[in-house]
Order: sequence, then C-alpha cells, then structure tokens
Amino acid sequence: MQGTLSTISAFAGIFLLLTPHAAQGAWPFTKSEAAGLSVETVAHDPGVALLKAAVNVDPNPSKVESLIPVSGGAALIADAGPDGTVANVGDEPKNNGRISLYVVRPGDTLSEIASMFEVTANTVLWANSLKGAKDIHPGDTLIILPVSGVEHTVAKGDTLASLAKKYTADAEEIATFNGLESGASLAVGVKIIIPGGEVPVAKKTTLPNAGATAPYRGGSGPALPGFFIHTVAGATLTQGIHGYNGVDLGAKTGTPIRAAASGKILISRTGGWNGGYGSYVVIDHGNGTQTLYGHMSRNIATQGASVTQGDVIGYVGSTGLSTGPHLHFEVRGARNPFASCRTMSICSI
Repeated sequence: MQGTLSTISAFAGIFLLLTPHAAQGAWPFTKSEAAGLSVETVAHDPGVALLKAAVNVDPNPSKVESLIPVSGGAALIADAGPDGTVANVGDEPKNNGRISLYVVRPGDTLSEIASMFEVTANTVLWANSLKGAKDIHPGDTLIILPVSGVEHTVAKGDTLASLAKKYTADAEEIATFNGLESGASLAVGVKIIIPGGEVPVAKKTTLPNAGATAPYRGGSGPALPGFFIHTVAGATLTQGIHGYNGVDLGAKTGTPIRAAASGKILISRTGGWNGGYGSYVVIDHGNGTQTLYGHMSRNIATQGASVTQGDVIGYVGSTGLSTGPHLHFEVRGARNPFASCRTMSICSI
C-alpha cells in the first residue's frame, strides 16, 4: 500500500511540473498586507539631470587627447588673440583653454561631435578646413578648438572689410567661417561670427609686476619649476602675461625657436591668419600642459611628431596679428615661466 502511494505521489509531482501554469514573482507581503501600504508619489527635481542614453559610439570627451584652441565657433582661432583681447562669445573655454583632438568613430555626426565639446559645428569645420558635414569620415582626426569669435549683428553699411577692421580680424576668414563668398554683401539684421575678432576694450586689465598691457583671459595653473626652458635664448620680454597666459618675446626675424619641453606636436600651421597667430605650433607635453608658439616666419614642425626639449621647431617672425618680429609664447595648464619677469628685460628662467 505504501509503495502504491509513493508511486501516485511521484506521478502527481511529474504532472504538476509538466502542466503549464502562470508564473508568479516573489512578493514579501500577503495581499492584505500589501493593501495596507501607502504609496508616495516622487516628484522629479528639475534641477537634477536625468540619465540619457548615449547617442555616440564614444561620447566621453575625457577620453580624447586633450589640449589648446585653433579657432572659435569656426575653427582655428584663439578665444583671446595673441594680443590678449577678449572674444565675447560664450564663457571662458574649459580645460584651461586647451585644444583637443578627436578621432571620428563610425556613426558620429558633425552636430554630435560639436555638442560633445560644447562648440559650434562651424568651429569644427573651420578649424579643420572642411566644407561640410559630408567631409567628416570615420578615422579622421579633428582639431577641436574650445573657442569662438565675436558675434556681430549686421547693421546698415557693414561690409566684410569694415567688420574686419573694426574687430582686427581678417575679411577672408570671416567670409569662410560664415559660408559667404569673398566680398559678399551682408544682410542687415543677420548675425555673423567674427573668428578671432577682438572686442574693443575701454579699460585694459593688467597683472601686477607682469608689465602686461592687454587683458588677461586665464589659462594658467600650477608652477612647474625647471620643467620649461627658455624657448628663444636672448629674447627681450616685450609684453608680460596677457591673453591665454601668454607673453611676447622680441627677437630678430629668423631667430631659432626651441621646444620649451618635450612632447608631441599637436598642431602645426603654416600661413594664414589663424586667429591672429599666423604660422604657429602647439606642443602637448603629456602632463596636462601645452605650449603655443605664434607668429613664426618659418615653421619646421610636423604635426604628430615627437620633439625633445630644446629641438628647433621654427623661427621668429611677424605673421598673423603682429606689429614686429617676436614670438608669442603661451602656456596652457601651468604657470607661464616668464610670469614674474620684468618687461623690456632679457629674462632667464
């Protein structure tokens, strides 16, 4: 009898296992207990950003090799030109004004890339000498300038030439940046960007003991004693800290310019206005700092190449926005080693 009951129980168990039935989730309360629970409505705090799905293959800008600017909302321009004047579009660039490089991934769009770095699509196009979004392809390396120029609303009588004169800019670059033909007429009321344009400043800001006569826009950082060497030996400091942590070092045209520290050539541009820098070079030193060398008469650096401290990268000149032969030397991410030097002196660092 006992054997028969065991057999019946076994068959019953198999039957229950094979019989379809509704799945039930584990719930720690009985229905009567659950009925007594109160449910609070949670209101979303509009001040707290909700998580959003990533729309880019690699939307994390922090992965990008960092550092300096090439052009404002368009491309190859410094938020503050070599003379230190302030561009009034947007806030001060992030990352101490450093330029970034971005390798285009499959699925990237121009607008997404621009949005990632909080710059305009024109900034990306202009900085990389591109005509449109269709010119961007996976594998391309783009220069991202965290800078823009001056925004101007066209008034009656404005021309490309008059705006270039007003903002100390270049008429051809204004046209290119805004997708206009050279010498094109401007429609009244339309807003255009003056890449690298300088806003007239009523009162100039100077730094104590720096001898600067142009506005200071930031870009400094911690002092790095012994890290940088003098980039133009024997040069005279003609203007102290101004613009993006830059100084001017006067020397004869053709005087060698040496890398202030070892690193990689991030940008190497020959010819053109380039936001007032003229022919210039930017070196990424791999420790969060970059140095920029502007107004070269001749640039012999190769973009992407590694350089050793003291290597000649170009020669002193007066290209771009310049009134005489000198080197405009900027340091991003660290204190400029010439910050404490007196103007019109030959300073050793």
